[in-house]
Amino acid sequence: KIRSSRDNFQGLRLAPLPVRGLTDLSIRERFVAAGMPRWLILTPMPLRGGFRNCPQKTHNASEIYPPFPPSFDFRLSTFDSVPFRHPLLLSTFDVRLPTQSSIYAILSTMKRIVILGSTGSIGKQTIDVALQHPDLLKVVGLAAKSNAREMQAQAQKLKCKNVALYDERAAGQNGIPGGMQAIVDLATGDCDMVVVAVAGVIGLLPTIEAIKAGKQIALASKEVLVAAGEVVMPLVKQHNTLFTPVDSEHSAIFQCMQGYTPEQVESLILTASGGPFRGKTRKELEQVTIENALAHPTWNMGGKITIDSATLMNKALETIEAKWLFNVGIDQVSAVIHPQSIVHSLVKFKDGSVLGQLGWPNMRLPIQYALLYPERKANNLESWDPVQTPNLTFEAIDEETFPALTLARKSVKAGGTMPCVMNAANEEAANGFLAGKTSFLKIVDIVSEVMERHKPVTPSLENLLEADRWAREQARTLMS
Repeated sequence: KIRSSRDNFQGLRLAPLPVRGLTDLSIRERFVAAGMPRWLILTPMPLRGGFRNCPQKTHNASEIYPPFPPSFDFRLSTFDSVPFRHPLLLSTFDVRLPTQSSIYAILSTMKRIVILGSTGSIGKQTIDVALQHPDLLKVVGLAAKSNAREMQAQAQKLKCKNVALYDERAAGQNGIPGGMQAIVDLATGDCDMVVVAVAGVIGLLPTIEAIKAGKQIALASKEVLVAAGEVVMPLVKQHNTLFTPVDSEHSAIFQCMQGYTPEQVESLILTASGGPFRGKTRKELEQVTIENALAHPTWNMGGKITIDSATLMNKALETIEAKWLFNVGIDQVSAVIHPQSIVHSLVKFKDGSVLGQLGWPNMRLPIQYALLYPERKANNLESWDPVQTPNLTFEAIDEETFPALTLARKSVKAGGTMPCVMNAANEEAANGFLAGKTSFLKIVDIVSEVMERHKPVTPSLENLLEADRWAREQARTLMS
């Protein structure tokens, strides 16, 4: 959404591409030579002496390729027009452009991002990625739950003025905007993309409002789609939102799916490291300590998600998220143990082919892909070498010992608010274990019990928030 203010064009490089006298092929060649433009600005006259002339129509290139907006109509009847075939499309869409116009391809722009959950693991790594690409990414907003000191230090380093805290008390003590509305205001403000990396359903309302406000979404909080995929994904389609996954598993599938449709997919196969208790029996897990559960063999993550990895609840939540992200049935999504964490996920197609995405376990790579999609830029990350990990192994998941995946399928088939209840009960139980209020094996047992007590209803936003509140209350009761 570019306005006519000069400030909105800071740091841009414009390449004029005159329409008059050019064939479709020559325009295509100019685009290819210049590289894929991130923005296309079509104006009725050259932008001489600044940017005082507001464009008649502006489209983000990601909205054009793919997909093509069916309402691509410039309605400039005051100019002589000629038929024009859009050069970035395989299909033919005839629009009419004024013969006196110019196409301006912006070859590089500064994408302005807001990070919800900046003090968490994903938030910190997102900042690292942004700092690696200062010509492409600029952090313009930060939000955290209650850690004002760390967030303010981040804001000072990034020269970022827009901050907010979810915890109103902590916000008031530090003179920072606080509460859910402050988070929503940040997510719907002056930015291009919102990185949703907050734990739990705190990120649900800001995500919904950001979609409605026309923002791009980079989603790391799997709970948003687990709890409300039936609400969020129709909005993504309605608003033609660029919605990129940050989770390594979903990023892998997203990359493998480029150029393919859900109708061509046989199944999606998520990989799991197995966590610290791979190969253990239920009997062996009876005396698990918090320290044991937090000792993940591969990934360095936050406390709650590390516990989810130990119970394999993270993989259960990811199967639900994949169902919504890639528009497949829950029975088309499975998971396998892959201890080396090199193959991040696999896509099996109906012709029998299987595509996978491989790389060292480093979240900065899927974060960068989500932020810069569809571009691939060089970075300082170590590239994977197949010779260094010649033995890649896969194992079936023992769902009797780790029944979370069974509960996930059950929740989706029950439908309505049931996945939201599963997610909320798990969050309370996992945090309860970290606080010493329950045992490791009881985490999934509590989730199962809360689900048994719930009667799902239609998943409106109001019903989802009520189901979330109810499930947390039930879980706390079972731990007391």
